[in-house]
Amino acid sequence: MAPIRKAVIPAAGFGTRFLPATKSQPKEMLAVVDKPLIQYAVEEAVQSGVESIAVITSRGKSSMEDHFDRSPELEQFLEEKGKLDFLEEVKGISNLAEFCWIRQKEAHGLGHAILMSESYVGHDSFAVLLPDDIFDCPSPCIGQLLDTFSELKSSVIVLGRVDEEGMKKYGIVKPKKISERVFQVEDMIEKPGPEKAFSDLGILGRYVFTPDIFDAIKKTSPDKKGEIQITDAIKLLLEKQPVYGYLFEGKRYDAGDKQGFIEATIELALKRPEFSQKLSEFLKSL
Repeated sequence: MAPIRKAVIPAAGFGTRFLPATKSQPKEMLAVVDKPLIQYAVEEAVQSGVESIAVITSRGKSSMEDHFDRSPELEQFLEEKGKLDFLEEVKGISNLAEFCWIRQKEAHGLGHAILMSESYVGHDSFAVLLPDDIFDCPSPCIGQLLDTFSELKSSVIVLGRVDEEGMKKYGIVKPKKISERVFQVEDMIEKPGPEKAFSDLGILGRYVFTPDIFDAIKKTSPDKKGEIQITDAIKLLLEKQPVYGYLFEGKRYDAGDKQGFIEATIELALKRPEFSQKLSEFLKSL
């Protein structure tokens, strides 16, 4: 099986949890330390061997496309001012990957957003990264899934241990243990709460799919909100082929939540040499 070189990043939502900051700018462009959320996902994909990325976008989000495009005026300014480190970094962003921008005219859930990429993906297997999630791992999180996919030749979703509150926020799987980190998914349920949860293993925003997922999405009925949940589509996929879960190694930040966004900003800044000492001293002084 050929290595996976395509990824999809769904980024068409309104970002209502961050209002009023997201009234006129995409949530995905909010900066964690000095990089927008979406750049963390793009870099993770590229570090894992992905070469082409489709971003599912919507009206009013052109700044994402601009961010990954060339900026000749800025580049010229930086060169004239001798700010060569910034110049190299800015040029690097525009050369990270090939991008395809797909407009989702109406929001009908994550499943529908992924379905928008069908013509782009074609008959290839592909990765999906939700930009709300920042993973800080010894090796890129999506790369861990790609390695598992390469071994098992079947769709793989990322799993993480969640508490009772997490069971209300995430899809939860019914796992059959294969190894210390690999589980075969026997069933799953979307945001069940602790009373109905199969386990404490939640689905946390990274997926590797075979193209069969598109047929499953098309057969998935919308929920009460009119949204097509990817969890429901994966359940249909389970009827035809095995799906595996991988318990990732590393740490995840739910940067789509204000608390998680703040925690990610602080902890990732503390890992940066230029910030760590002064920031540590400031936090101790509080």
